[in-house]
Amino acid sequence: MAWGIGLHTVPRSAALEKREGDGKAPAGIFSISTAFGYADNDSIRAFPYLKIASGLECVDDPLSSEYNRILDASAHPKDWNSSETMLRPDGLYAAGAVVDHNGDPVSAGKGSCIFLHIWRGPDKPTAGCTAMEESALRSLLSRLDAGSKPLLVQLPRAEYQKLKKEWGLP
Repeated sequence: MAWGIGLHTVPRSAALEKREGDGKAPAGIFSISTAFGYADNDSIRAFPYLKIASGLECVDDPLSSEYNRILDASAHPKDWNSSETMLRPDGLYAAGAVVDHNGDPVSAGKGSCIFLHIWRGPDKPTAGCTAMEESALRSLLSRLDAGSKPLLVQLPRAEYQKLKKEWGLP
């Protein structure tokens, strides 16, 4: 993990900050803004949902004006050289949610396309996302409610212990 851009203040003592392509998940507190998946929105009724279809990409090229955005590539002038195809043949994005890391305003090169998604397995790393068993992810997604403004808090264990009281963490 490396400190990301979210709803928290990065500690002055932070040794690592999230960068594009570093393979690290962002540490901190982040809103979860949109659920997504390949199926119709059948179980996520109280939360914004994006049905993944062919042509949807998440732009991860820091030089693009569309950096860190999910968009229909056919509807935008292409100014990027790198992106994540959302309709993946491996099915990792069959269910997931957008983690609002480096959102508004977007800082080029500080990390993009951070999601909660299905994992390949317990010993298989991601490129910077947070992944879990499909059943656990679907259970989490079914409980999302936009009115309760869900948050993702993820920290290395040592940082959690240091910030637990200050941030009011369980």
